[in-house]
Amino acid sequence: MTSNSLMNTYGQRALTLVKGEGAYVWDDHGKKYLDALAGIAVCGLGHAHPAVTAAVTDQAQTLAHCSNLYNIPAQEALADKLSALSGMRNMFFSNSGAEANEAAIKIARLHGHAKGVDLPTIIVTDQAFHGRTLATLTATGNRKVHAGFEPLVRGFSRAPFNDIEAIQAIGENNPNIVAVLVEPIQGEGGINIPAPDYLQQLRVLCDTKGWLLMLDEIQTANGRTGTFFHYQQHNILPDVVTIAKGLANGVPIGACLSHGPAAELMQPGNHGSTFGGNPIACAAALAAIETIENEQLAQRASELGTQLLQAFSSALVDCETVQDIRGSGLMIGIELNKPCAELVARAADQGLLINVTAGNVIRLLPPLVLNDEQAETLVNILAPLIKDF
Repeated sequence: MTSNSLMNTYGQRALTLVKGEGAYVWDDHGKKYLDALAGIAVCGLGHAHPAVTAAVTDQAQTLAHCSNLYNIPAQEALADKLSALSGMRNMFFSNSGAEANEAAIKIARLHGHAKGVDLPTIIVTDQAFHGRTLATLTATGNRKVHAGFEPLVRGFSRAPFNDIEAIQAIGENNPNIVAVLVEPIQGEGGINIPAPDYLQQLRVLCDTKGWLLMLDEIQTANGRTGTFFHYQQHNILPDVVTIAKGLANGVPIGACLSHGPAAELMQPGNHGSTFGGNPIACAAALAAIETIENEQLAQRASELGTQLLQAFSSALVDCETVQDIRGSGLMIGIELNKPCAELVARAADQGLLINVTAGNVIRLLPPLVLNDEQAETLVNILAPLIKDF
């Protein structure tokens, strides 16, 4: 039963989860569930991972928080680690993906004003999701997210996803364009995967126009799609990239990484955060990254994702309800030819947690530590539910 003391922002929630271990969670009645959602791509290492638990415990016993008026060793170590992993120059730490995207938007505006553009404008895409703050919900390509919050923030121009020509046309007709902000793979939009050369074409276009290429990797990074950052599969380097979700395996943190001229734009007083990059969050992130690297979990995500795609394709080969099965690493979408939100409850009845996004796409974001037996269980529970739907 949802507490009356909470704002009704999430609607009626059927389950109360009280414990987790690895790929499983338990509700308040003791029922066990295989978690194929991982807190919406957050708990890549599964639940209650011992390395993250130890890092948080040790840091909490030493120094839980101090202001960003002072140097924070764990924050500096995390910045150095992410810089080495990403090839990016520097970064700002926040508490969430939406806040990381806010920092990216501010960088784009600083970039525009430095060029003498009075109304710096960022190209964003249809079906995108960048957050729920006023600026990031404006950048989000979903009218339902916008509704009721007008007037929206100025300075955005929208193009279809995976359409380079549309972006080129906007640039030719709007001299105020200063940046492009896209997800390498759209998560909330339905696991939409663009053409293989999409990011490379965007990089060339942005270089030609003097725009910033800004990638929202909040859902795709941290090993989920087969490399630590998804853009590393396309041999490009963005000017700005944002990450969050799986970075600290459940401890709130986000980061906005920058490179090249974009890395020099933020100056003292331009931006800040009380809790951003605090000792506990950074300690958790360092432990999570170390585990992803040591256990080669990005490679595991790539291999297991291929196995799952093949298994679902085989199990659902004759299912007329299925329109498409697609994915990258452990970011998988099964698109049906009709709305299928009710499958969430049916799967939960069978001890499986899934998500439906874009109305008719089953979104699977299992933890990177999922083993072969658990992957088989996932297919054996979900495929029959889809066939019977």
